[in-house]
Amino acid sequence: MLNRILGAFSHDIGIDLGTANTLVFVRGKGIVINEPSVVAVNEKTNQILAIGESARQMVGKTPGYIVATRPLVDGVVSDFEITEQMLKYFIEKVHQESFSFFPRPRVIIGIPSGVTEVEKRAVEDAARNAGAREVFLIEEPMAAAIGAELPVQDPVGSMIIDMGGGTTEVAVISLGGIVISKSLRAAGDQLNADIVQYAKEKYNLLLGDRTAENLKIKVGSVFELRERLRAVARGRDLVTGLPREIEFDDRMAMEALEKTARLIAETVKVTIERTPPELVADIMERGIILAGGGALLRGLDRLISEHTRMPVHIANDPLSCVARGTGVVLEDLDNLREVLVSSEYTKTPY
Repeated sequence: MLNRILGAFSHDIGIDLGTANTLVFVRGKGIVINEPSVVAVNEKTNQILAIGESARQMVGKTPGYIVATRPLVDGVVSDFEITEQMLKYFIEKVHQESFSFFPRPRVIIGIPSGVTEVEKRAVEDAARNAGAREVFLIEEPMAAAIGAELPVQDPVGSMIIDMGGGTTEVAVISLGGIVISKSLRAAGDQLNADIVQYAKEKYNLLLGDRTAENLKIKVGSVFELRERLRAVARGRDLVTGLPREIEFDDRMAMEALEKTARLIAETVKVTIERTPPELVADIMERGIILAGGGALLRGLDRLISEHTRMPVHIANDPLSCVARGTGVVLEDLDNLREVLVSSEYTKTPY
């Protein structure tokens, strides 16, 4: 009864709980939060110092006893208590301007496809402990497909590639369900690591993770470009131990990222090979949709198209597809309930 009363003053929210970023969709308002999934903790006192963007600013710049950590690894909860605190922070931030002192919203959370029951339970429990009165789970490829406005409930095949920070999800969807899917633990974070490794091996230059990510955004490409892109890479010389900078261009980035990009393209190809032929015919006609932050990597659509011999399209605003998908389900929960992940913990009594 108390949950019902508090719920009347709460906003239903959809959360794209990503390895790199968390996006929060509020029913009736759209996406209101887009912050890094980072939490800064003082290990001496176990006190949480910052969450989100302010915590990301601390990465690599803190004393030894302050650790800026990501509580999610490869899209699943690796630190339960910190994930709970992060979710509580986002739920309270959504309700700052409302009259709800103890928000008890209904929450839909995107999870990677193929996670274990234990991993599902960890996400649900973290959300409940953070203040949710009802928790629903949806697989991220399904949410991304809904956010990209694909006809997921129709008897036609739709193929989506959702490339985030920790995982790349490839799925074929038809009649409100995932027909076949493949989850690859190689995505944005792996591409950053590839750039760090490349600079270390080729130039004896040690780069920070944030520097590598900025290089990926500025000059990253996995296909030959017509115009050269250049950026400055600053790090520590592994021979002298002194600061050093080099010019980093798109050809160097292509060489660094080639292995992981081809692995992703091969995963898409293998998924197509395992797809029923009738659905393959639909996908050939409609094309493959790229979503997630990885969709912004230059040339990835052309590389996948070359491997699969199918058209590849980048979704509108690919970064927010999963969050927008959870929002669509929130708006029409009765008709779209079939796309949710079934779980004995999905329903909570009032």
